[in-house]
Amino acid sequence: MSVFSPVLQSILNVGLGLVLAIPLLLCLFLYCNQERMLFFSRPLSPSARQMLQERSPQGEIRLTAADGTLLHGWLVNAPTAGRMPLLIYWGGNAEEVSGFLLAEAQRLSGWAVMAVNYRGYGESGGKPGERALFGDARLIFDWAQQQPSVDPDHIVVMGRSLGTGVAVHVAAERKVAGVCLVSPYDSIRNIAQEMYPMVPIGWLLKHPFDSVARAPSIHVPLLALMASDDTIVPVRHSQRLIAAWGGPHQERVLPGVNHDSIALSVGYHDAIREFLTALYPTRP
Repeated sequence: MSVFSPVLQSILNVGLGLVLAIPLLLCLFLYCNQERMLFFSRPLSPSARQMLQERSPQGEIRLTAADGTLLHGWLVNAPTAGRMPLLIYWGGNAEEVSGFLLAEAQRLSGWAVMAVNYRGYGESGGKPGERALFGDARLIFDWAQQQPSVDPDHIVVMGRSLGTGVAVHVAAERKVAGVCLVSPYDSIRNIAQEMYPMVPIGWLLKHPFDSVARAPSIHVPLLALMASDDTIVPVRHSQRLIAAWGGPHQERVLPGVNHDSIALSVGYHDAIREFLTALYPTRP
């Protein structure tokens, strides 16, 4: 027995070391790679740039953030005279916003539409992060409010997936007319904690996007659209945010679609148009 005791002890020591090391290595991996797991930057394609230039030759936007980072986007549907209500859009974590401007903005008759790419997306410089995206979003809103073609009292913010956290932040910090959220979450922290229940996400996460903490202070109307089969942002996470909302809200769970296909659902575009029409019924 004494011959094998040192061997068994060594095996136990190695096993114990692995039990302790694997969670630590997982924590280290998640902490060091969280930006790569959260942000998937996309370039602006030459064809999309050409189509936007043809449709809105005066609509290209270049803004400079406080740290000197260049932000690039577009303002489309804006009138050449008079003022129009404005929808500002923030996209998902793998979305370059020209697709929304080309496919969706044309459906919103009577509304100007603005979208600026996140840092590192499209032709925007820099690297994305919660603090930077929030600061950029406030800059974008303030710039839009000063434009002669925009009715400053009728600006609606819209976000999809990751962008819902940005839109909620702006609504908590600025005077908006309404908020439209597609696949919204309560917080990235809560979703990540559900994915990794054994990891202390609260200690590791640098970009919590805690929308549910901001929701009670927002008293403007909300439209929340959710996909019944969403496994990335499950409906229960959206409903926690809606339950905390400080103002009136509408919610729709669209059947038979998931996180990526929600915009293809019957009723998706009608719901957005109806919401905007109720906020600004008189068309210029």
